[in-house]
Amino acid sequence: MRKILIPTDFSENAMNAIRYAVELFKYERSDFLIMHAYADEVYDHDTTVSRQALEELKVATLKNSDKELSKILDDIQQISPNPRHTYETLSVFGTLVDEANELVDRENIDIVVMGTQGKSNDRALTFGSNTLQVIKYVKCPVLAIPSESSYTQPKNLLLPTDFLLPYKKRELKLLSTLAKSFRSKINFLFVSKYQNLSLRQEDHKQFLEDCLPDLELEFHSVASDDLTMAINKFMIDNPTDLLVMFNSRRSYLEHILYQSTIDKIGLQIKIPFLIMQNLQRY
Repeated sequence: MRKILIPTDFSENAMNAIRYAVELFKYERSDFLIMHAYADEVYDHDTTVSRQALEELKVATLKNSDKELSKILDDIQQISPNPRHTYETLSVFGTLVDEANELVDRENIDIVVMGTQGKSNDRALTFGSNTLQVIKYVKCPVLAIPSESSYTQPKNLLLPTDFLLPYKKRELKLLSTLAKSFRSKINFLFVSKYQNLSLRQEDHKQFLEDCLPDLELEFHSVASDDLTMAINKFMIDNPTDLLVMFNSRRSYLEHILYQSTIDKIGLQIKIPFLIMQNLQRY
């Protein structure tokens, strides 16, 4: 049984992510938990000048959140009435990251799915602030869906790797299940000035192959020291439906997320982006 958490701010981008998720997991028995965290709405509201006003606003915001979540359930039943799927909604007075982390741990969530932008919908940015916060701090795989992405079967997956990470079987199982459902090809992109693999890299590559049996795997090697340019070029030159990367200590993705921003680095992500959190859950 797949457990999927979908945060929503009731924007069209968030609804697009929900539509994508129910299609992506349509072949699996899945529990969907659709959550709205509304603490920021209350604290940032102009009328919160007294404790009484704060409490009244909390009640009103909760009522509106429950109403909007109920509408989402009705929409899902119209979009994809799937007997393999069950749905639960949750309005929580808390911050998105804190509530998502708590639910991930308590419910043993397999994946978080969300849009790349929220209500602000700043198309100059690859990811909105909420999405970046979830990717950085929620210890769970995150599937980020760009606002312009309509659902297509993920037949071609791209996974850039230096073969240095100690991959985890749980996350590779998620990747394997997705690829098997759609008979997808996984393209591994190794970008380095040095073409020869070390013994550690060879072992990690073999571990990947062992954990992804009966799948079409293709290994590509590019002699370059610019991983960003190599990824962008591969996505231009080859059909790619889903980009997959691992967030780990001292990884390329961690460098982007913590040292700068994806937008400044120039990683051009216009397709769904699966971030595997190769980090221990606490």
